[in-house]
Amino acid sequence: MNAPVTTNNLDAFWMPFTANRQFKKNPRMFVGADRMHYTTAEGNKVLDGTAGLWCVNAGHNRPKIVEAIQKQAAELDYAPAFQMGHPKAFELASKLVQLTPSGLDHVMFTNSGSESVETALKTALAYHRVKGDGSRFRLIGRERGYHGVNFGGISVGGIVPNRKMFGTLLTGVDHLRHTHDLEKNAFTRLQPEYGAELADDLERIIALHDASTIAAVIVEPVAGSTGVLLPPKGYLEKLRQICDQHGILLIFDEVITGFGRLGTPFAPDYFGVVPDIIVTAKGLTNGVIPMGAVFVKKEIHDAFMNGPEHMIEFFHGYTYSGNPMASAAGLATLETYKEDGLLTRGAELAPYWEEALHSLKGLPHVIDIRNIGLIGAIELEPIAGEPTRRAFSAFLDAYNKGLLIRTTGDIIALSPPLIIEKSEIDFIVDTLGGVLKSLN
Repeated sequence: MNAPVTTNNLDAFWMPFTANRQFKKNPRMFVGADRMHYTTAEGNKVLDGTAGLWCVNAGHNRPKIVEAIQKQAAELDYAPAFQMGHPKAFELASKLVQLTPSGLDHVMFTNSGSESVETALKTALAYHRVKGDGSRFRLIGRERGYHGVNFGGISVGGIVPNRKMFGTLLTGVDHLRHTHDLEKNAFTRLQPEYGAELADDLERIIALHDASTIAAVIVEPVAGSTGVLLPPKGYLEKLRQICDQHGILLIFDEVITGFGRLGTPFAPDYFGVVPDIIVTAKGLTNGVIPMGAVFVKKEIHDAFMNGPEHMIEFFHGYTYSGNPMASAAGLATLETYKEDGLLTRGAELAPYWEEALHSLKGLPHVIDIRNIGLIGAIELEPIAGEPTRRAFSAFLDAYNKGLLIRTTGDIIALSPPLIIEKSEIDFIVDTLGGVLKSLN
Protein backbone atom coordinates (compact mmCIF):
# COMPACT_ATOMS: atom_id res chain seq x y z
CA MET A 1 0.00 0.00 0.00
CA ASN A 2 1.23 3.51 -0.78
CA ALA A 3 2.46 5.53 2.16
CA PRO A 4 0.34 8.57 3.05
CA VAL A 5 1.40 11.66 1.13
CA THR A 6 1.64 14.88 3.09
CA THR A 7 2.78 18.38 2.25
CA ASN A 8 3.37 21.39 4.39
CA ASN A 9 2.12 23.91 1.83
CA LEU A 10 -0.99 23.64 -0.33
CA ASP A 11 -1.03 27.32 -1.24
CA ALA A 12 1.03 27.33 -4.45
CA PHE A 13 -1.36 25.20 -6.52
CA TRP A 14 -4.39 27.20 -7.69
CA MET A 15 -6.73 24.29 -8.30
CA PRO A 16 -9.10 24.19 -11.32
CA PHE A 17 -12.90 24.26 -10.89
CA THR A 18 -12.42 23.89 -7.12
CA ALA A 19 -13.52 25.71 -3.99
CA ASN A 20 -9.86 26.26 -3.13
CA ARG A 21 -10.31 27.71 0.35
CA GLN A 22 -12.69 24.95 1.42
CA PHE A 23 -10.45 22.22 -0.01
CA LYS A 24 -7.27 23.47 1.62
CA LYS A 25 -8.89 23.55 5.05
CA ASN A 26 -9.72 19.85 4.75
CA PRO A 27 -7.88 18.32 1.77
CA ARG A 28 -9.13 15.23 -0.04
CA MET A 29 -6.00 13.57 -1.41
CA PHE A 30 -5.81 10.46 -3.60
CA VAL A 31 -2.49 8.63 -3.57
CA GLY A 32 -3.32 5.44 -5.45
CA ALA A 33 -5.91 3.80 -7.69
CA ASP A 34 -6.73 0.33 -8.98
CA ARG A 35 -9.63 -0.68 -11.23
CA MET A 36 -12.80 0.73 -9.56
CA HIS A 37 -11.26 2.34 -6.48
CA TYR A 38 -9.06 5.21 -5.37
CA THR A 39 -6.91 5.07 -2.24
CA THR A 40 -6.83 8.18 -0.06
CA ALA A 41 -3.86 9.55 1.85
CA GLU A 42 -5.46 8.06 4.96
CA GLY A 43 -5.53 4.59 3.36
CA ASN A 44 -9.30 4.50 2.71
CA LYS A 45 -10.88 3.08 -0.43
CA VAL A 46 -13.20 5.32 -2.47
CA LEU A 47 -15.29 3.85 -5.29
CA ASP A 48 -14.89 5.92 -8.44
CA GLY A 49 -18.43 6.83 -9.46
CA THR A 50 -17.27 9.32 -12.09
CA ALA A 51 -14.50 7.54 -14.03
CA GLY A 52 -12.15 10.23 -12.76
CA LEU A 53 -13.57 13.17 -14.72
CA TRP A 54 -15.61 11.14 -17.24
CA CYS A 55 -12.37 9.72 -18.65
CA VAL A 56 -11.15 6.51 -16.95
CA ASN A 57 -13.52 4.28 -18.92
CA ALA A 58 -11.46 1.10 -18.51
CA GLY A 59 -10.81 1.59 -14.80
CA HIS A 60 -7.53 2.43 -13.13
CA ASN A 61 -4.10 0.83 -13.32
CA ARG A 62 -4.75 -1.29 -16.40
CA PRO A 63 -1.64 -3.41 -17.13
CA LYS A 64 -1.50 -2.99 -20.92
CA ILE A 65 -1.67 0.79 -20.67
CA VAL A 66 0.93 0.97 -17.88
CA GLU A 67 3.30 -1.31 -19.80
CA ALA A 68 2.85 0.60 -23.06
CA ILE A 69 3.75 3.91 -21.43
CA GLN A 70 6.79 2.46 -19.69
CA LYS A 71 8.07 0.88 -22.89
CA GLN A 72 7.44 3.98 -25.01
CA ALA A 73 9.27 6.27 -22.57
CA ALA A 74 12.43 4.21 -23.03
CA GLU A 75 12.04 3.83 -26.81
CA LEU A 76 10.94 7.23 -28.15
CA ASP A 77 9.88 9.86 -25.64
CA TYR A 78 9.13 12.71 -28.08
CA ALA A 79 9.12 13.32 -31.82
CA PRO A 80 8.39 16.61 -33.60
CA ALA A 81 4.77 16.89 -34.67
CA PHE A 82 5.42 19.25 -37.63
CA GLN A 83 6.88 17.87 -40.88
CA MET A 84 7.93 14.67 -39.05
CA GLY A 85 6.11 11.59 -37.84
CA HIS A 86 6.44 8.41 -35.82
CA PRO A 87 4.69 5.08 -36.50
CA LYS A 88 2.40 4.89 -33.48
CA ALA A 89 0.51 8.10 -34.33
CA PHE A 90 -0.37 6.70 -37.76
CA GLU A 91 -1.23 3.30 -36.30
CA LEU A 92 -3.53 4.88 -33.72
CA ALA A 93 -5.23 7.05 -36.33
CA SER A 94 -5.83 4.03 -38.58
CA LYS A 95 -7.37 2.01 -35.74
CA LEU A 96 -9.53 4.89 -34.57
CA VAL A 97 -11.15 5.54 -37.93
CA GLN A 98 -12.16 1.87 -38.03
CA LEU A 99 -14.36 2.61 -35.00
CA THR A 100 -15.97 5.80 -36.25
CA PRO A 101 -19.08 5.94 -38.46
CA SER A 102 -18.47 5.40 -42.15
CA GLY A 103 -17.16 8.51 -43.87
CA LEU A 104 -15.37 10.02 -40.86
CA ASP A 105 -12.07 8.82 -42.26
CA HIS A 106 -9.51 11.36 -41.07
CA VAL A 107 -8.32 12.36 -37.61
CA MET A 108 -6.31 15.22 -36.11
CA PHE A 109 -4.72 14.78 -32.69
CA THR A 110 -4.88 17.29 -29.84
CA ASN A 111 -4.12 17.27 -26.12
CA SER A 112 -7.53 17.78 -24.53
CA GLY A 113 -11.22 18.18 -25.15
CA SER A 114 -10.85 21.95 -25.10
CA GLU A 115 -8.22 21.79 -27.85
CA SER A 116 -10.34 19.32 -29.80
CA VAL A 117 -13.22 21.80 -29.77
CA GLU A 118 -10.97 24.63 -30.94
CA THR A 119 -9.66 22.37 -33.71
CA ALA A 120 -13.18 21.46 -34.85
CA LEU A 121 -14.36 25.07 -34.90
CA LYS A 122 -11.30 26.26 -36.83
CA THR A 123 -11.63 23.36 -39.26
CA ALA A 124 -15.27 24.21 -39.93
CA LEU A 125 -14.49 27.88 -40.60
CA ALA A 126 -11.49 27.07 -42.79
CA TYR A 127 -13.41 24.41 -44.73
CA HIS A 128 -15.99 26.88 -45.92
CA ARG A 129 -13.26 29.35 -46.83
CA VAL A 130 -11.24 26.89 -48.93
CA LYS A 131 -14.47 26.04 -50.73
CA GLY A 132 -14.88 29.71 -51.61
CA ASP A 133 -17.68 30.21 -49.10
CA GLY A 134 -15.90 32.48 -46.64
CA SER A 135 -19.08 34.37 -45.73
CA ARG A 136 -19.90 31.44 -43.40
CA PHE A 137 -18.26 32.70 -40.21
CA ARG A 138 -20.94 32.14 -37.59
CA LEU A 139 -20.84 29.33 -35.04
CA ILE A 140 -23.95 28.10 -33.23
CA GLY A 141 -23.75 26.45 -29.81
CA ARG A 142 -26.42 25.69 -27.25
CA GLU A 143 -27.47 27.04 -23.86
CA ARG A 144 -26.02 24.93 -21.05
CA GLY A 145 -23.55 23.38 -23.49
CA TYR A 146 -20.02 22.64 -22.29
CA HIS A 147 -17.22 22.65 -24.85
CA GLY A 148 -14.13 23.12 -22.73
CA VAL A 149 -12.54 26.28 -21.41
CA ASN A 150 -10.68 27.89 -24.30
CA PHE A 151 -12.13 31.00 -25.91
CA GLY A 152 -13.83 29.18 -28.76
CA GLY A 153 -15.26 26.59 -26.40
CA ILE A 154 -16.69 29.03 -23.90
CA SER A 155 -18.05 31.17 -26.74
CA VAL A 156 -20.13 28.35 -28.21
CA GLY A 157 -20.69 26.91 -24.73
CA GLY A 158 -23.63 28.02 -22.68
CA ILE A 159 -22.74 27.64 -19.00
CA VAL A 160 -22.93 31.14 -17.54
CA PRO A 161 -20.19 30.98 -14.84
CA ASN A 162 -17.75 29.69 -17.46
CA ARG A 163 -18.44 32.75 -19.66
CA LYS A 164 -19.24 35.79 -17.58
CA MET A 165 -15.70 36.70 -16.43
CA PHE A 166 -14.08 36.73 -19.86
CA GLY A 167 -15.33 39.70 -21.82
CA THR A 168 -16.99 39.66 -25.23
CA LEU A 169 -15.62 36.24 -26.29
CA LEU A 170 -15.82 35.32 -30.00
CA THR A 171 -18.09 37.39 -32.21
CA GLY A 172 -20.58 35.82 -34.58
CA VAL A 173 -21.81 33.19 -32.10
CA ASP A 174 -25.41 32.37 -31.27
CA HIS A 175 -27.08 29.70 -29.14
CA LEU A 176 -29.92 27.23 -29.43
CA ARG A 177 -32.20 26.76 -26.45
CA HIS A 178 -31.29 23.85 -24.16
CA THR A 179 -33.45 20.73 -24.04
CA HIS A 180 -34.07 20.41 -20.29
CA ASP A 181 -37.80 20.48 -19.43
CA LEU A 182 -38.54 19.31 -15.90
CA GLU A 183 -42.23 20.09 -16.20
CA LYS A 184 -42.76 17.62 -19.06
CA ASN A 185 -39.89 15.16 -18.76
CA ALA A 186 -39.02 14.66 -15.07
CA PHE A 187 -38.05 11.07 -14.19
CA THR A 188 -38.00 10.03 -17.85
CA ARG A 189 -35.94 6.95 -18.57
CA LEU A 190 -33.60 7.32 -21.55
CA GLN A 191 -34.61 9.90 -24.18
CA PRO A 192 -37.46 12.24 -23.24
CA GLU A 193 -40.67 12.10 -25.24
CA TYR A 194 -41.09 15.86 -25.45
CA GLY A 195 -38.81 18.45 -26.98
CA ALA A 196 -37.89 17.45 -30.54
CA GLU A 197 -39.36 20.76 -31.67
CA LEU A 198 -36.59 22.57 -29.80
CA ALA A 199 -34.36 21.76 -32.77
CA ASP A 200 -36.53 24.14 -34.78
CA ASP A 201 -34.85 26.92 -32.81
CA LEU A 202 -32.08 26.56 -35.37
CA GLU A 203 -34.51 27.73 -38.05
CA ARG A 204 -35.14 30.89 -35.99
CA ILE A 205 -31.40 31.56 -35.80
CA ILE A 206 -31.00 30.92 -39.52
CA ALA A 207 -33.83 33.36 -40.27
CA LEU A 208 -32.13 35.98 -38.08
CA HIS A 209 -28.61 35.66 -39.49
CA ASP A 210 -29.20 33.95 -42.88
CA ALA A 211 -27.82 30.50 -43.59
CA SER A 212 -25.12 31.95 -45.84
CA THR A 213 -23.33 33.29 -42.74
CA ILE A 214 -23.43 30.10 -40.61
CA ALA A 215 -20.49 27.67 -40.68
CA ALA A 216 -21.36 25.07 -38.08
CA VAL A 217 -23.57 23.95 -35.22
CA ILE A 218 -21.90 22.25 -32.26
CA VAL A 219 -23.78 20.23 -29.63
CA GLU A 220 -23.09 17.46 -27.18
CA PRO A 221 -25.29 14.48 -28.15
CA VAL A 222 -25.78 14.10 -24.39
CA ALA A 223 -24.87 17.25 -22.48
CA GLY A 224 -22.70 15.90 -19.67
CA SER A 225 -20.96 18.56 -17.62
CA THR A 226 -24.10 20.67 -17.26
CA GLY A 227 -25.85 17.78 -15.51
CA VAL A 228 -26.67 15.02 -18.04
CA LEU A 229 -29.29 16.53 -20.36
CA LEU A 230 -30.59 13.98 -22.85
CA PRO A 231 -31.71 14.76 -26.41
CA PRO A 232 -35.48 14.38 -26.83
CA LYS A 233 -36.60 11.74 -29.32
CA GLY A 234 -36.19 13.12 -32.83
CA TYR A 235 -34.17 16.15 -31.75
CA LEU A 236 -30.78 15.18 -33.19
CA GLU A 237 -32.45 13.95 -36.36
CA LYS A 238 -34.06 17.37 -36.83
CA LEU A 239 -30.75 19.16 -36.27
CA ARG A 240 -29.11 16.99 -38.91
CA GLN A 241 -31.95 17.65 -41.36
CA ILE A 242 -31.84 21.43 -40.90
CA CYS A 243 -28.05 21.54 -41.20
CA ASP A 244 -28.18 19.52 -44.41
CA GLN A 245 -30.90 21.74 -45.84
CA HIS A 246 -28.83 24.89 -45.30
CA GLY A 247 -25.27 23.65 -45.95
CA ILE A 248 -24.22 23.93 -42.30
CA LEU A 249 -21.72 21.53 -40.72
CA LEU A 250 -22.88 19.57 -37.68
CA ILE A 251 -20.31 18.92 -34.95
CA PHE A 252 -20.84 16.40 -32.15
CA ASP A 253 -18.80 17.06 -29.01
CA GLU A 254 -18.23 13.50 -27.79
CA VAL A 255 -15.53 14.20 -25.26
CA ILE A 256 -17.81 12.48 -22.71
CA THR A 257 -19.99 10.16 -24.80
CA GLY A 258 -17.18 8.77 -26.95
CA PHE A 259 -15.53 5.39 -26.34
CA GLY A 260 -18.35 3.34 -24.88
CA ARG A 261 -20.10 5.63 -22.42
CA LEU A 262 -23.50 5.12 -24.13
CA GLY A 263 -22.96 1.40 -24.64
CA THR A 264 -21.78 2.05 -28.21
CA PRO A 265 -18.40 3.25 -29.50
CA PHE A 266 -19.78 6.71 -30.36
CA ALA A 267 -23.09 8.58 -30.22
CA PRO A 268 -23.98 8.08 -33.93
CA ASP A 269 -24.03 4.33 -33.23
CA TYR A 270 -26.62 4.95 -30.51
CA PHE A 271 -28.78 7.68 -32.04
CA GLY A 272 -28.39 6.89 -35.73
CA VAL A 273 -27.39 10.48 -36.56
CA VAL A 274 -23.98 11.06 -38.15
CA PRO A 275 -22.33 14.49 -37.82
CA ASP A 276 -19.68 15.99 -40.09
CA ILE A 277 -17.11 16.29 -37.30
CA ILE A 278 -16.71 14.38 -34.02
CA VAL A 279 -14.76 15.85 -31.12
CA THR A 280 -13.17 13.44 -28.61
CA ALA A 281 -10.61 13.25 -25.78
CA LYS A 282 -10.88 11.73 -22.24
CA GLY A 283 -11.57 8.04 -22.95
CA LEU A 284 -9.16 8.00 -25.88
CA THR A 285 -6.26 7.25 -23.51
CA ASN A 286 -8.35 6.21 -20.50
CA GLY A 287 -7.42 9.55 -18.95
CA VAL A 288 -3.85 8.40 -18.36
CA ILE A 289 -2.05 10.86 -20.66
CA PRO A 290 -3.69 13.96 -22.13
CA MET A 291 -4.85 13.40 -25.70
CA GLY A 292 -7.76 14.35 -27.92
CA ALA A 293 -8.85 13.49 -31.43
CA VAL A 294 -11.05 15.24 -34.00
CA PHE A 295 -12.62 13.11 -36.73
CA VAL A 296 -13.72 14.73 -39.98
CA LYS A 297 -15.54 13.50 -43.05
CA LYS A 298 -13.48 12.72 -46.12
CA GLU A 299 -14.90 15.63 -48.10
CA ILE A 300 -13.76 18.08 -45.41
CA HIS A 301 -10.23 16.68 -45.42
CA ASP A 302 -10.05 16.50 -49.21
CA ALA A 303 -11.15 20.12 -49.63
CA PHE A 304 -7.79 21.18 -48.15
CA MET A 305 -5.67 18.88 -50.31
CA ASN A 306 -5.07 21.36 -53.13
CA GLY A 307 -2.24 23.59 -54.28
CA PRO A 308 1.48 22.73 -54.46
CA GLU A 309 2.40 19.55 -52.59
CA HIS A 310 5.20 21.22 -50.63
CA MET A 311 2.78 23.73 -49.07
CA ILE A 312 1.16 23.24 -45.66
CA GLU A 313 -2.54 22.62 -46.28
CA PHE A 314 -3.91 23.67 -42.87
CA PHE A 315 -2.06 26.00 -40.53
CA HIS A 316 -3.10 24.39 -37.28
CA GLY A 317 -1.70 21.88 -34.77
CA TYR A 318 0.07 21.49 -31.44
CA THR A 319 3.57 20.67 -30.22
CA TYR A 320 2.18 17.48 -28.73
CA SER A 321 -0.22 16.44 -31.53
CA GLY A 322 0.14 12.66 -31.75
CA ASN A 323 2.78 12.61 -29.00
CA PRO A 324 4.52 9.19 -28.88
CA MET A 325 3.66 8.57 -25.21
CA ALA A 326 0.02 9.52 -25.74
CA SER A 327 -0.17 7.44 -28.92
CA ALA A 328 1.18 4.40 -27.08
CA ALA A 329 -1.37 4.94 -24.31
CA GLY A 330 -4.15 5.29 -26.90
CA LEU A 331 -3.22 2.05 -28.67
CA ALA A 332 -3.08 0.15 -25.38
CA THR A 333 -6.40 1.67 -24.34
CA LEU A 334 -8.06 0.45 -27.54
CA GLU A 335 -6.60 -3.03 -26.93
CA THR A 336 -7.98 -2.99 -23.39
CA TYR A 337 -11.41 -1.87 -24.60
CA LYS A 338 -11.44 -4.66 -27.18
CA GLU A 339 -10.29 -7.42 -24.85
CA ASP A 340 -12.85 -6.50 -22.19
CA GLY A 341 -15.65 -5.62 -24.63
CA LEU A 342 -15.94 -2.20 -23.00
CA LEU A 343 -17.16 -0.22 -26.01
CA THR A 344 -20.46 -2.10 -25.78
CA ARG A 345 -20.52 -3.31 -22.16
CA GLY A 346 -22.51 -0.27 -21.09
CA ALA A 347 -25.45 -1.55 -23.14
CA GLU A 348 -25.47 -4.81 -21.15
CA LEU A 349 -25.46 -3.02 -17.80
CA ALA A 350 -27.72 -0.11 -18.77
CA PRO A 351 -31.04 -1.74 -17.74
CA TYR A 352 -29.68 -2.64 -14.29
CA TRP A 353 -28.15 0.83 -13.95
CA GLU A 354 -31.47 2.42 -14.90
CA GLU A 355 -33.51 0.46 -12.37
CA ALA A 356 -30.98 1.12 -9.63
CA LEU A 357 -30.88 4.87 -10.20
CA HIS A 358 -34.65 5.28 -10.46
CA SER A 359 -35.09 3.41 -7.17
CA LEU A 360 -33.97 6.71 -5.55
CA LYS A 361 -37.14 8.46 -6.74
CA GLY A 362 -39.14 9.76 -3.79
CA LEU A 363 -36.16 10.41 -1.52
CA PRO A 364 -35.86 13.89 0.03
CA HIS A 365 -35.14 16.79 -2.33
CA VAL A 366 -34.95 14.59 -5.48
CA ILE A 367 -36.79 16.39 -8.30
CA ASP A 368 -35.51 14.38 -11.27
CA ILE A 369 -33.50 11.31 -12.25
CA ARG A 370 -32.07 10.82 -15.74
CA ASN A 371 -30.12 8.00 -17.34
CA ILE A 372 -28.66 6.74 -20.60
CA GLY A 373 -25.95 4.14 -21.15
CA LEU A 374 -23.75 4.24 -18.06
CA ILE A 375 -24.48 7.89 -17.31
CA GLY A 376 -26.89 9.10 -14.67
CA ALA A 377 -28.02 12.27 -12.94
CA ILE A 378 -29.97 13.01 -9.81
CA GLU A 379 -31.28 16.56 -9.71
CA LEU A 380 -31.90 18.08 -6.29
CA GLU A 381 -34.15 20.94 -5.32
CA PRO A 382 -31.82 23.86 -4.50
CA ILE A 383 -31.76 25.45 -1.08
CA ALA A 384 -33.47 28.83 -1.42
CA GLY A 385 -30.84 31.52 -1.86
CA GLU A 386 -27.96 29.02 -1.69
CA PRO A 387 -27.61 27.32 -5.07
CA THR A 388 -25.15 24.39 -5.28
CA ARG A 389 -24.89 24.02 -1.46
CA ARG A 390 -27.17 20.98 -1.22
CA ALA A 391 -25.37 19.01 -3.93
CA PHE A 392 -21.95 19.98 -2.57
CA SER A 393 -23.00 18.69 0.84
CA ALA A 394 -23.98 15.43 -0.85
CA PHE A 395 -20.56 15.29 -2.55
CA LEU A 396 -18.74 15.64 0.78
CA ASP A 397 -20.94 13.12 2.57
CA ALA A 398 -20.58 10.58 -0.26
CA TYR A 399 -16.80 10.96 -0.20
CA ASN A 400 -16.72 10.33 3.54
CA LYS A 401 -18.79 7.19 2.91
CA GLY A 402 -16.35 5.88 0.29
CA LEU A 403 -17.96 7.11 -2.96
CA LEU A 404 -16.75 9.72 -5.45
CA ILE A 405 -19.55 11.57 -7.25
CA ARG A 406 -19.56 14.69 -9.42
CA THR A 407 -21.78 17.68 -8.83
CA THR A 408 -22.70 20.54 -11.12
CA GLY A 409 -25.06 23.12 -9.74
CA ASP A 410 -27.51 21.05 -7.66
CA ILE A 411 -27.19 17.99 -9.86
CA ILE A 412 -25.32 14.81 -8.95
CA ALA A 413 -23.72 13.29 -12.05
CA LEU A 414 -22.54 9.69 -12.28
CA SER A 415 -20.41 8.00 -14.94
CA PRO A 416 -18.53 5.02 -13.44
CA PRO A 417 -15.78 3.10 -15.23
CA LEU A 418 -17.26 0.68 -17.75
CA ILE A 419 -15.79 -2.28 -15.83
CA ILE A 420 -18.28 -1.73 -13.00
CA GLU A 421 -20.08 -4.79 -11.61
CA LYS A 422 -23.69 -4.96 -10.45
CA SER A 423 -22.58 -5.18 -6.82
CA GLU A 424 -20.73 -1.89 -7.26
CA ILE A 425 -23.80 -0.28 -8.81
CA ASP A 426 -25.66 -1.43 -5.70
CA PHE A 427 -23.01 0.23 -3.52
CA ILE A 428 -23.36 3.50 -5.41
CA VAL A 429 -27.14 3.56 -5.08
CA ASP A 430 -27.21 2.37 -1.46
CA THR A 431 -24.62 4.97 -0.48
CA LEU A 432 -26.45 7.74 -2.31
CA GLY A 433 -29.71 6.66 -0.70
CA GLY A 434 -28.16 7.17 2.71
CA VAL A 435 -26.66 10.50 1.66
CA LEU A 436 -29.95 11.82 0.28
CA LYS A 437 -31.91 10.78 3.37
CA SER A 438 -29.53 12.73 5.60
CA LEU A 439 -29.39 15.95 3.51
CA ASN A 440 -30.71 19.18 4.98
